[in-house]
Amino acid sequence: MIDKTKKIEEHKPLTILITGGSSGIGYQAVLKLISLGHNIILPCKNILRANEVLTNIFNESPSKLLEKGNIYTPIMDLSDLNSVDSLCAEVKKRILNIDVLILNAGLQYTGSKTPRRSTQGFELTFAVNHLSHFYLTQKLLPLMNKTNNSKIIITSSEVHNPISSGGRVGAKAGLGNLSGLASGSVSGMIDGSQFNADKAYKDSKLCNILFGKELSNRLNKNNLSIPVIAWAPGLVISRDSKGFFRYSRKYNQIGQLLFAAIARDLFKITTSNEKAGIILSDLACSTEYNDSGFNYYSNKIISPGKFIFEKTNISKEALSEGLSNKLWELSES
Repeated sequence: MIDKTKKIEEHKPLTILITGGSSGIGYQAVLKLISLGHNIILPCKNILRANEVLTNIFNESPSKLLEKGNIYTPIMDLSDLNSVDSLCAEVKKRILNIDVLILNAGLQYTGSKTPRRSTQGFELTFAVNHLSHFYLTQKLLPLMNKTNNSKIIITSSEVHNPISSGGRVGAKAGLGNLSGLASGSVSGMIDGSQFNADKAYKDSKLCNILFGKELSNRLNKNNLSIPVIAWAPGLVISRDSKGFFRYSRKYNQIGQLLFAAIARDLFKITTSNEKAGIILSDLACSTEYNDSGFNYYSNKIISPGKFIFEKTNISKEALSEGLSNKLWELSES
């Protein structure tokens, strides 16, 4: 359950860069953060999407935008590392220092029988959910303000854990010894196994946590006390066609609609974009989440329609120091 009495502390406006802020959880977080006076850098895939997002935000609260935080919508396509490069060069050119970096964008195309590819030829789930965020972070770290309010936030999922309720359904997350990534496996799977879109997503969420943990270790070794937070928003199924499952619906529309009706309306085990967005905005600007080092939080369901957001243990595989270090080195190469 979200604590509605929780106060977001008053301080000077933060500059927050968020990926995946044009829809879903990220969009709701952006609306909240702007209303609190924070300045947002919201990369969009193309100019049409950027214009659409700006129009939507203006229509949400036209009078408030004149007084509250500013928003800047540069172009960045996470499926292309060259586009990530261009975004970082643009931010640097504008001399924009970042207080909070939110790595929120996520892609899932469960149901597909064949892998999709990024511009550089990587399996698309891994490329968007992990590799481009890894690269973006390396490029933007020099631009981050090293203040008490700085932090890096990574949206992961409980499905990274094979013993969680979502993680034990279907294919399980598991990176093995990263042989697929090391060899450039044709399947695109990190462990070299046969392609499975559901497993590819779960594996990418495990990568998110391993990356966050290793990033925190390396920051600490360089005497940079920037908190790194990974979090799981819970199962979010929106009622429109623009939510998280928009890609998966292409492969099994009837099945997705049936699953949504059962999970959201019958068993009430889902949360909304709005509620998850509030959690994400709170993570970004509440000093309650300024603990140093790496921390993982999960929005856990405790009864139908009720959730509790709290620190949670990561999976056994996610605890492996050797695996996080090897993933870092392979991602870097």
